[in-house]
Amino acid sequence: MAIQPERLDQSRMELAAMLQRLRKQAGLSGARLAARCNMSQSKISRIEGNKIRPSLVDVEQILKALGAPPTVTAEATALARISQTEWQGRRTLHRKGLEKKQWELAGIEASTTDFRHFLLSMTTGLLAIPEYITASISNTPPAQQAKAVAMKLERQAVLLDHAKNFTFILTEQAVKYPLLPPPSMAMQIDRLTLLSHQVNIEIGLLPLGVNFSSTPLSTFTVYDDRLATIETDLGAAVFRDPRDVRSLLDRFDGYQSRAVYGDEARGLLTQWARAFRR
Repeated sequence: MAIQPERLDQSRMELAAMLQRLRKQAGLSGARLAARCNMSQSKISRIEGNKIRPSLVDVEQILKALGAPPTVTAEATALARISQTEWQGRRTLHRKGLEKKQWELAGIEASTTDFRHFLLSMTTGLLAIPEYITASISNTPPAQQAKAVAMKLERQAVLLDHAKNFTFILTEQAVKYPLLPPPSMAMQIDRLTLLSHQVNIEIGLLPLGVNFSSTPLSTFTVYDDRLATIETDLGAAVFRDPRDVRSLLDRFDGYQSRAVYGDEARGLLTQWARAFRR
């Protein structure tokens, strides 16, 4: 699943311009189109002005109201699907501040029941000890760090809500990534072992040597079946199109089927923690 930030922005602009052009070709004012779609005129204006991201349902309603031919509908729908993807570059996130990002994540987590995390190279903050969290954001502005660590630790309270279910699939590399000195790494792995006993948390491990994928890998999270994020070293992409979310769910299911759990996973974690203590 290739992520091209410049293509995402271009697709949103192309979609807005296309919808405006189709409306004018149909001889409709914004007000008349809004009435046909059961939308407000201001919403139509914001969509055409690329001020808001229309949902796929919005685009389908507009195209139907305009009587767009199948070829045009297919093209506009494809653009709408791409436009549902949002790119959050690392520099932009830093400029906005980690505090705002933590509030956004807390809001998503509050409205989610089923969480699926695939962790390729590092442990997520939800599973991390304070020292690990601090080290993971060491390249952010110092003024933001203390508040960000505190908010990440506060977010861990969501794990205690037994109405929510969490599945974390971690590669061996993610568990053992030496972000901290060996004694602290052992403590970090001990935390994973402890959390694996919690009834609403399932921790699966993909040890080295397990062939679990033939496709490029990225860390990603799926929230229920409505939203997914993929993280890279350059930033994060947010996917809202159901087909993209489904694609990541299928990928997660494949990894999940090859992971080890329960006592077998805890045995590996104990072994890896012991190696750090030595």
